[in-house]
Order: sequence, then structure tokens, then C-alpha cells
Amino acid sequence: MDHPESLQLRCESALRERIQTNLAAFQVRTSAVDDAHHAAVAITVTDVGHGADLPGLPSHSHWQADAALLLTRRAASLRKHAGQWAFPGGRLDPGEIPTETALREMHEEVSLELPEDRVLGFLDDFVTRSGFVMTPVVVWAGAGAQTTPNPDEVASVHRIPLSEFLRSDAPMLESATSSEHPVLRMPVGDDHIAAPTAALIYQFREVCLLGRHTRVAHYEQPEFAWR
Repeated sequence: MDHPESLQLRCESALRERIQTNLAAFQVRTSAVDDAHHAAVAITVTDVGHGADLPGLPSHSHWQADAALLLTRRAASLRKHAGQWAFPGGRLDPGEIPTETALREMHEEVSLELPEDRVLGFLDDFVTRSGFVMTPVVVWAGAGAQTTPNPDEVASVHRIPLSEFLRSDAPMLESATSSEHPVLRMPVGDDHIAAPTAALIYQFREVCLLGRHTRVAHYEQPEFAWR
């Protein structure tokens, strides 16, 4: 099992191999779902580049070659989950498997097209309060990936350094009046990301980076994410 202080987080082949090895050793849990309520998201590893631009994140030039996760803020015009943090993703089209959906949605949302051999593995399905089963697909984009947000779906694209998800104050847990389980959030700069996206980030951190077989399906989501 790896420890945060020993991790090398450069966007290089050694990190890709670590993530792929840890995923291969992880027994994924899937959830029963019908075709109309199955979604997939791309948890994509790239380099920070110039994408660490959030309040509270210092701008250090040495970060640019470090590894990051690619996240978006959803467009304000969207009918559901407008403005929320998200991974590129969406509902499976007829005949698709989650890998195909995650890669297609990433291309449609941020113009990043990657082949299927960049898929490193999967994390647990997560059942959202809005009635979908999300299948997280872990993808390696590597250094130098270029993105352009689709304004119909994405307000902005962000590359959050993996080191930010290893902070000592992560995850943030708070009690929920509607559930026996706490709401999970992940701090990012001076902001935070809420479940369900935060739950996937936390499991990525635990499984892919630290080699811990941590489950997250039980964590509650804030009420704004239910709709």
C-alpha cells in the first residue's frame, strides 16, 4: 500500500503503471441498471499544464508537468446539475458499453479524443440520487492533452493536481438529516467538490493512488445534487 508522502505524481509512465496495477487488483462492484438510467464518466489523468487556476491554488511553474484530473464546471444553461463540478460523461447510447460512452462524451464535451487502449480500468458504480447508475472509467490522457470546452455543455475545464486530493483535510464529511451516512466533499483550493463527483475522486485517490480498496457508494449527496 502506498502512502501520500511517498508518491511521485509526475504525469509519466510510472504513474500510469501504478494506477493500472492498482485497478487490476481492485474488485469492482457493479449495480443493476436499465438502459435508460445507465451513465458513464471519464476520470481522466493528464498533466496540470496551465489548468490549475482556482482560487487558493498557488501558481507554481513546477506543477505544470505534475499529474492532474480533468474536471469541468457544467454550463449554466443545462436543465440538470447546472454549474456543478463534473467529470465528462453522460447516458449510454443504445448499444454502447461504458467505455465507449465515457470516451465519446469526453470528445463531445471537451474535444479530447482518445483510443480505447488509454482506458486503465474501472471504479465502483455509483447510484446517484437523481436516479442514474454512473460507471467511472479511468482514462490516461498523458501529458500535453489539449481541450476545448463545448459551450453547450461545459462552462470551463480544469486540471486539478492530484496532490490536491491528497490533502490532510480530505475528505470533508458532514452529517445529513436525510441519511445515516455523511455527505462527502473533497476540498479544492478555497472551494470544494460535492458527491457524487467527490465520491468518485475520493475512490480514485484511495484505489488508484494509495492502493486502498475503499468503497464510497454509501456516502450521501447534498440535496442540490438530487435533482
